[in-house]
This record gives sequence, C-alpha cells and structure tokens, in this order.
Amino acid sequence: MIKKSLANIGVQVMIAMIIGALVGAMMGEQAAMFAPLGSLFIHLIKMLVVPLVAVAIISGAANLGLSPSAGKLGVTTLLFFLVTSALAVMLALAMGHLFQPGVGVDFTDYQHMFTNEYADKGELPGVVATILGMIPTNVFQSLNEANILQILVFCLFFGIALANQPRDRVKPLVNGINTVVEAFVWMINKVMLIAPLGVFGLMADAVGTFGFGVLTVVMKLFFVYLAAILIYGFVVYPLIIKFFSEMPVGRFISAMKKAQIVAFSTASSMATLPVTMEVCEEELKVSNTTAAFTLPLGATINMTGNAIYYGLVAIFFAQVFNVDLSLGAYAAIVLTATLGAVGQAGVPGPSFLVVAVLLAAGIPIEGLPLLFALDRIFDMIRTALNITGDAVCAVVVDKYSPDYTRFN
Repeated sequence: MIKKSLANIGVQVMIAMIIGALVGAMMGEQAAMFAPLGSLFIHLIKMLVVPLVAVAIISGAANLGLSPSAGKLGVTTLLFFLVTSALAVMLALAMGHLFQPGVGVDFTDYQHMFTNEYADKGELPGVVATILGMIPTNVFQSLNEANILQILVFCLFFGIALANQPRDRVKPLVNGINTVVEAFVWMINKVMLIAPLGVFGLMADAVGTFGFGVLTVVMKLFFVYLAAILIYGFVVYPLIIKFFSEMPVGRFISAMKKAQIVAFSTASSMATLPVTMEVCEEELKVSNTTAAFTLPLGATINMTGNAIYYGLVAIFFAQVFNVDLSLGAYAAIVLTATLGAVGQAGVPGPSFLVVAVLLAAGIPIEGLPLLFALDRIFDMIRTALNITGDAVCAVVVDKYSPDYTRFN
C-alpha cells in the first residue's frame, strides 16, 4: 500500500514540497542554490505551453464549431468565468467584514517598505484599448512573445474558420491537429517525471528567499484569505458541480489533487495547463473538444483566486487606514476586481491589478509593497483555486456537449 502511494506522482510532489519547505527554512537564502532545479522544470513546462495552447484552441474551436451547441457552450463558458469571479469578490468582502483582518495591525517596524511607487500602475485599460490589445497585428510575433490572449483570439478565429469549411476537406486536418495535441500530452507526461525535483527546488528557493517573518505581520489577513480560498474550493465549487453537472464531487476532488499540487508549486495557471488538461481528459473524462476550448481560455482569463485576493486586500487596507467605504466604493471593488481577475494573465508575479482595485475605491496604496514581498506565497495558494475553477467550468460545460458521457 505504501509502495503504491509513493509511486503516485501527486504523493511524490507533495513530499518534495514538504522537504523543499523544510530545507528552505533551515538554509535561508542559501537555499537559492536549488533554484535551477525549479527553473529547469518551469522551462520544460513553458516550452510546451504556447504551442499546446495554440493547437488545443484550434482543435477545440474546430471541433466545437462543427457542433450545433457551439454558441451555447461558448456563452456558458464566459458567463461561468464572470459570475464565479464576481461571487469570489463578494465572498472576500463578506469575510473581510466578518473577521476584520486589518483592525489592530501594527506596521511600525515595516514603515520603510511603504511607498507610492506603484500609484501609476493601477490604471485599467479602457474597453477600446483592451479589445485592440487582444487582436494580434502579427501572430508570429505574438507566438514569439508568448502573448497568450492574442494567440487565443487568433486560434479561436482560425478554429472557427476551419469548422466552416467543407467537412470532407477539413476532417483530415482536424484529425492531424488532434494528433498533435495527443503528442503534447505524451510530452507532458514525460516532463512530469521530474516534477518532484522541480517542486523541491521551487519550494526551497521560495521559503529560503522570503521566509515567514514578514508573514507574521499580516498573519490574520493570510488566515482569512486561506479560509476564503478553502471555502470557495471545497464548498462553492463542489456545490456548482453537484447542481450543474453529473460528475461525482468526490471523484472530482480526488482527481484534481495532482493539478492543484503543480499549480501550488509553480504559481502559474499557464504552466499547470498541460497537467490540468491531462487530468480533465484522462481522469474526469471531459471530452477533448470541451477541454481544448475551456481550459486554455480559463487559464488565461479565469482567476477566482485573484478575485478573492483583490477583495480581501481592499478591505484589509481600508481597515488599516480607517477608510469608511461607501456603497459606491464596494461596487467599484466588485467591478474592478472582477474585470481585473478576468484580465489577469495566468503567470506568476506581483499582482499590480490590486493597485487598480484600491485606487477605484479610494483606499491608500502605500502599504502594498509589504504584500508584494509575500506575493509568491499568496500566488501559490490562489493559483490552485484558479485551475480548479477552470476544471469545474470544463465539467459543467461538458454536460451540454454532444460528446458528453454520463456518470453512473
């Protein structure tokens, strides 16, 4: 039994995470010597992400376009992302009010980290600028720069175009693209063999570099944030699965462990995408058509974990600086956080969109650098929820797919 468990890649990755965290805590900044192990793993995953997204979206759009339910599936996917992101912000605001994470926080020893240098980074692009920014003027340049949103738009358009060609002529090409997707899945499985080493390196470097010292100052915010993530991941999403799909909730939670561990360690929805696709297709039996359409789209625009973070940080700093939020300010937080979460790229790094949320509600931003120093830790946690939401969407949307297989 123990030998069988140790052979499971998810168990191996979890053990590697624990060992990496311990090594990082003991060695401190010297643990950065293990960072190349993590970099190697991330580079191998990223090597596959852009071409996988391109061919998967073309495959999904082409196969979906051949279906009479294509429009319904597309609209359902986008509505799912918007509604779940808005609900996540509302949950964050409610928990912020209930547990008051910013009340009584003393930043005296960390005043030197306060700055307004991010004040000019909080401007959300307008509707016209956003739309124009999504359309590539040179798709090969977009591929070279890994501009996922532009790649997504072009490949969706191209896949729909293929679906509108004579079926007897386009079928061999679509079959070939599907074969390429399967080849990428094979490559992913091989890369995952070194996942434990990569995760060990990432965790040792992250804990050794950032430590847990600064975290103690915002410990209450961290625990409220963690509770909100767990409630959304283990209450809200399971309820959505129960009422809007026929997937057994226990089966879903069990299958998602592997992808969640990879998401937690890499802090990147895009880097986890290959694993999420494998789990959804192989273990959750989501059709290739649905998975290839919803998952790359979700990894790009579906960020419920980020939405929770934006909402809680807004409440946190409002309480720290004694800002009395009006109804209009709450509406601004919900709207800006929802749009920001949907527009956040699925890559790790400081979340400058939280600046836009704070500015929209008239909340001071001087203390943000303190949280940016801990962003990797927060990012690891919220990414696990983000990819869970992508998979939930795939399961729900797949119910309306012509290829849907019922679970008994």
